Amino acid sequence: MRLVPAETASQRAYDAEFAVPCVHRLRFTHDVLGDDAGVLLECLHPTESRVRVLVCVDAGVAESDPSLRVRLDAFFDRFCERVEQAGSIVTIDGGEACKNSGIAVEGVLKAINENDLDRRNYVLVIGGGAVLDAVGYATAVAHRGVRLVRLPTTTLAQDDSGVGVKNAINVFGKKNWQGTFAVPWAVINDETLLKTLPDRDYRNGFSEAVKVALLKDAEFFDELCQNASRIAHRDPEASRRAIEQSALLHLRHITEGGDPFEALEARPLDFGHWSAHRLEPMTNFELRHGEAVAIGLALDCLYSVQTQGFDPGDSDRVIRCLQDLGIPLGHPALEREDEILVGLEEFRQHLGGRLTITLLRGVGDPVEVHEIDAAVMRQCIRDLRQRSVSP
Repeated sequence: MRLVPAETASQRAYDAEFAVPCVHRLRFTHDVLGDDAGVLLECLHPTESRVRVLVCVDAGVAESDPSLRVRLDAFFDRFCERVEQAGSIVTIDGGEACKNSGIAVEGVLKAINENDLDRRNYVLVIGGGAVLDAVGYATAVAHRGVRLVRLPTTTLAQDDSGVGVKNAINVFGKKNWQGTFAVPWAVINDETLLKTLPDRDYRNGFSEAVKVALLKDAEFFDELCQNASRIAHRDPEASRRAIEQSALLHLRHITEGGDPFEALEARPLDFGHWSAHRLEPMTNFELRHGEAVAIGLALDCLYSVQTQGFDPGDSDRVIRCLQDLGIPLGHPALEREDEILVGLEEFRQHLGGRLTITLLRGVGDPVEVHEIDAAVMRQCIRDLRQRSVSP
């Protein structure tokens, strides 16, 4: 603690810098409710006594995988001396709709209260990114923090958002306006949980892998370009490698980047997101988040060519990689240029302070800018429309 001198005896100021110790646990498994169940058990830390676990499940996941409840029951039966299921499973309608009202959050809070969970109990959430967000927000505010274990069931959540420390819901027609920063107790990326994911959702999640590769790892980007078609066809080896490398790059940024709770101006992991966050509500969330991010990446790469000297050949590679992944880059919303550009001001407000946008000088060479030339960006939107076919 340091004392800041004051000019009068009535003024005193003390600035005490401190760090909060956190552990971010990330695990990769093949069958977390089967042969790898011990990994989940270890994450629940049943040391001194039997721990209590409230389970929240994405309704879409439960519907597409009827065996999920059976396997959950088998897990709690197998380890009944060490873990106890608290109450009934809380089922939450998945997709962005669960973030567009407070109903899902209130339901989780109600279940936490009714089952008398405390800060040393656990919530186990199984679902896509939107459900992880809503449940994560509820656990972050209940008792100022109930332990959360995430089992992401989409490629997007496994390679990006599931590893993140952000939780939010959408209010005032703005994405992620109300939320918290909270480190999950553990994240388990399980391959079996992806098996029932529809092809559209499987493919678009890899746009976040392309994003982080462009920011941090040129060799990984080369690998994604080479394996994009294999990933689109759900090749296990190529997909596994892409998810793990992307998740680790995101994890390292959060834990080693010096700004885990985004107190600074720059948010490099939101490269391509200023327009993506605008396109989603513009389309009433018809565009999946991964699809909107792919469009945003393409736009900001085209803009980087015009303003930052980004190699046009690399920009073409980005667009081709996203298309080879099976992610469409066209949508009728791209005709509404004025509405898209509103996203710049919304992004600035979300950041606080002045506008800060991440662009590229080269692959693995990001740069932060504080102004966007609207005329140039409009031309980039038109260029992308010409390069892509609307679905």
